[in-house]
Amino acid sequence: MSHPQTFPRGLAPDYREVAVGTTLGRRGKNLFTPRVFQTLSRPLHKATAVFGHAGGRLVVPNTGISLLVPHGGIAEDTTWEMYMSINQEDSSTVPEDGAEIFLSPAVTYGPPGLDLSCPIAMTIAHCAEVAADNWTIRLKRQIQDRWEEVMSVDEETTSCYCLLEAQRCHLLLEQPGRYVLVGETLNQEAAKRLRLAVFGSPDPSNSLGFNLRVYCVDDTPYAFQQVAVGERSRGGRLLEEPKIMLFKGNAFSLQVSIQDVPRLLWSIKPFTTCQEFSFSQVWASNRSPLQCAFSLERYSLSTSQLSCKISVRQVTGEEQILQIYASVVENEKGVAPFFTQSDCTITSQTGSKAFKIPSSIRQRISATFDTANANGKDWQLLAQKLHIERNLGYFACQESPSSVILSLWEAQHQDFGDLDSLASALEEIGKVQSPREAATLGCSKEDSELTKLGLPW
Repeated sequence: MSHPQTFPRGLAPDYREVAVGTTLGRRGKNLFTPRVFQTLSRPLHKATAVFGHAGGRLVVPNTGISLLVPHGGIAEDTTWEMYMSINQEDSSTVPEDGAEIFLSPAVTYGPPGLDLSCPIAMTIAHCAEVAADNWTIRLKRQIQDRWEEVMSVDEETTSCYCLLEAQRCHLLLEQPGRYVLVGETLNQEAAKRLRLAVFGSPDPSNSLGFNLRVYCVDDTPYAFQQVAVGERSRGGRLLEEPKIMLFKGNAFSLQVSIQDVPRLLWSIKPFTTCQEFSFSQVWASNRSPLQCAFSLERYSLSTSQLSCKISVRQVTGEEQILQIYASVVENEKGVAPFFTQSDCTITSQTGSKAFKIPSSIRQRISATFDTANANGKDWQLLAQKLHIERNLGYFACQESPSSVILSLWEAQHQDFGDLDSLASALEEIGKVQSPREAATLGCSKEDSELTKLGLPW
């Protein structure tokens, strides 16, 4: 029986200069020189749209990268053709001493000379394990051929704002350019997340052969997209749902081995059952997805199934097992597609459909909280109730602090279709709200727009 279909929900890719891991003999400890596979150059991932006074959102599909242009950020009767792009081909190493590594793709937005009255909100996926304080994470901007530090994510600054979440980072930026998140470890417990995936396809040069390809890439949508696009072009099939593994910065290597191959049905090339990536290959792997391959051969054409295990482990560290139950019959029907997200091809939204908060509600909230009142209900209280509690000096320098806070909220909640967290925050503030303040917000039970949105007044 073939394995039930447990495939990821929404993937996206291509790969270049895929370094095959060095090989360990089955009995020996000899480390051989790795080979480098040359493939087609990676495509430039880019999204472009024209925005006006109503603002909107740019998305680079299936990469975890997006940009929010706030309503009113562009002057009336003015439009800008804006873009976002990712292209790791020409990424410079940061820095030369190797103390820092990329934790995200390098993302460019523009055009240069863009003139907005308020910050844009950019969201970038990252691969750092941030549950413990084992990293110093910085935002850098590329100036010519050098990366210059903009800020540390924990820094108090008025030049930009950074909100770091478990898998994403939301940035408030005012200067177009190319940005990246980099990290420096504070101790050997610092870890980054790896996404492990196994693809398979028949060997085109051998009717009895079947190839397994194991990828160990940074756990970001963009990194996995590189893999999936390349596999799609070569007819590969995802054989098991990808798993996440923590890879620590402790200088130990990564071993990939194949286990439990049915010896009466299949053979495998000698001395290839265990392969190894050096620590440096894995730790700084943002430019090229790491891949190792296992070539198997069945003894008879009547064998139509392959079952085995793939073990991926860091020496002295964590191990993950990927269980493979695969049909080796070519053109098998019913294979789940790589892309299953309904919106994975949408690159832009303009006007009201790009925002969760309707413009009229946003304006009323901003008008109420931008100026402090006798009860202390101001934009700082709004930020506190929305769990934005650090670097508040950045918002104090904005023309409309409340509006910028709401832009950050929009970026945080772009993947969710409700206003529950905002409604809860406003409800807490509204519990001690005077009738006059309620009138200012237009927050009456009869306000059909707010009631329709599920807001508390």
